[in-house]
Amino acid sequence: MRVSSIAKPRHLAAVLVACVALMPLAALADSTVAAGGIAFANKGLVAVGRIPANQRDTFGETFGSGSGMSIDPSTWTHDGAGYKGSLWLLPDRGYNVEGTTDYRPRLNSIDIQLTPTAPGAAPAAGKEQAGVEAKLTSSMLLVDNNGNDATGLDPETGVRAASGDFPPLPQARNGKLALDNEAIVRLPDGSMLISDEYGPYIYRFSADGKLMSATQPPKALLPMRKGALNFASNNPGPGASTPDPKDPETGRQNNQGLEGMGLTPDGRFLIAVLQSATRQDGGDSGATRQNTRAMVYDAADPAHLKLVHEYVVPLPVFKDGKGKTLVAAQSEIIALSDKSFLMLARDSNNGFGLKGDTSLYRAINIVDVSAATDIAGSDFDGDKAVASKGVLDPSVTPAALTSFIDLNDSRELARFGLHNGAPNDRNNLSEKWEAMSLASALDPEQPDDYFLFVANDNDFLTQDGYQVGGAYKAEGGADVDTMFQVFRVTLPGIAKK
Repeated sequence: MRVSSIAKPRHLAAVLVACVALMPLAALADSTVAAGGIAFANKGLVAVGRIPANQRDTFGETFGSGSGMSIDPSTWTHDGAGYKGSLWLLPDRGYNVEGTTDYRPRLNSIDIQLTPTAPGAAPAAGKEQAGVEAKLTSSMLLVDNNGNDATGLDPETGVRAASGDFPPLPQARNGKLALDNEAIVRLPDGSMLISDEYGPYIYRFSADGKLMSATQPPKALLPMRKGALNFASNNPGPGASTPDPKDPETGRQNNQGLEGMGLTPDGRFLIAVLQSATRQDGGDSGATRQNTRAMVYDAADPAHLKLVHEYVVPLPVFKDGKGKTLVAAQSEIIALSDKSFLMLARDSNNGFGLKGDTSLYRAINIVDVSAATDIAGSDFDGDKAVASKGVLDPSVTPAALTSFIDLNDSRELARFGLHNGAPNDRNNLSEKWEAMSLASALDPEQPDDYFLFVANDNDFLTQDGYQVGGAYKAEGGADVDTMFQVFRVTLPGIAKK
């Protein structure tokens, strides 16, 4: 296993992290772990729920599942054994198995009822997956700054020229702003921050869904082809051509943009994390893409986010069935402070709806950047690679990872009628678990306890689909429900001051 320049002592911590990632995570379930001098507890899975795969949104199109999620704390209440509240569930760019489509980006509002099972207890027979009841209440389109529809179409070679406070933006061949939304943050004034794969950018939208501003990342993350900005992800729409070359030469890899984003509990900082390493940092290979980047922005003015810190985050590694070392790309984060966050990372191409049935890695880790090197504004934000061919520069100390929750824990899943692996049926976890959000347990005896909601992105896979003016049936014959898993966790010290 070669993760970085492991012969150098300063990288010992990173090597230990990688080794921990290869340990059976089931052994760590229902446990307390220490990270950054703080004890965090996973009390286990307490509820599961579903939204049917053929659910339609309020525009009559197939519901888009959860690439991002944000629970509204102002609505969250506790009554007897249950909890009620509302959340935003953010879909990505639409059903796109055979190429991207002119799907209009949107945001869904969901009413939630949570009836948790006591940690470690078995749910009532027949109620194993009834602990979360989710009801769609509304859907809202996300439009550009002129009020025009946006699109999920690949931007191919399209770039909308910079204008006013807006940097150059991804644009599809039909002239629409191209969005592949992945994470969402709710702001106190009702507006929202949404991170994107194509840019990879951070967008601010008004409470009614109109684009207000856009934050461009450092140059090192911008996708460049032949020396020019090129936002294509090599997922051309109908009649479109593939980009040349198909992958960026530097910057974010195709479909590996700002997958995770979170606002610190005090509202002061926004953390955004690239799904995996940039091309120049080893992101051109699934085996060397470990060293991704976390950017910390001062969020005092959401319209003008200011980059104040940047760190290298070593993604977890695991072995495939042939003994090959692979990297688990991250799918979402929750900011705990400006120095720590929860990070969901997973493998690919395994789960219900796919040919592969058994996931080898799906886990939530605690990331601590307290001792990591701050590379913001350095040469690493320009043309200098921070991890050429996946080998971390010796001047840089990466963040520390601590294993926290194993989503593939067979004992926990079995209590709720779920499993990881064969038989590859509707109770086998689907591939893409990509959304997380926290809600207080509202327990005066345990004020640091929270419910950690985790949701999947079902890729719009249904046999009764309708989108962009036409019906469709997903390949493979599966109906993949939107699902929620809820864990009870103890997260000391994160309550908003």
